[in-house]
Amino acid sequence: MFVLGLTGSIGMGKSATAGMFRARGIPVHDSDASVHALYSGAAVAPVEEAFPGVAKDGVVDRAELAARVLGDASALKRLEAIVHPLVRAEAERFADESKRAGAPLVVLDVPLLFEGKREGVCDAILVVTAPADVQRARVLARPGMTPEKFQAILAKQTPDAEKRRRAHFVVDTSLGFDSARRAVDDIVRALAGRAGRAR
Repeated sequence: MFVLGLTGSIGMGKSATAGMFRARGIPVHDSDASVHALYSGAAVAPVEEAFPGVAKDGVVDRAELAARVLGDASALKRLEAIVHPLVRAEAERFADESKRAGAPLVVLDVPLLFEGKREGVCDAILVVTAPADVQRARVLARPGMTPEKFQAILAKQTPDAEKRRRAHFVVDTSLGFDSARRAVDDIVRALAGRAGRAR
């Protein structure tokens, strides 16, 4: 089985691109969705212990947690030390299940792939990109987003140019959905029959 890592900075169109792989019947593990699930499951107790008061009715209040860690590097590190291993374990389980089911290709959608040093678990990496002005316009159109929040998020992410430099494949979503779909089809064809590392 071949493992393709899918990543990209905020506002680049990563989720839409992941959906294009799903539409082709390719198993995709969504790290963000995994975190959402963990915040009402296995992560609740350790997160509440580290950040008392963020859990309400057995679920981590994401807005409250974000307010606690935004701009506080040591708090963010504490949170990541709890959540990242849980997400990694979920992704490994997903990949194992996909392999047992006979999937020739699996996609791991990991927003912080490079930042979390996860590239080693992938056979190749796809970076989703768009010009900086397109990215900024998309992100600032989101509810509750401010230029300051956007800059704080960008500061934590590996620069787009560096991600593209380290990628095996690049999809530019500013060219439209049809172009992105063609690029995804090209990638799927390029990887057809290719074996990943023994796992």
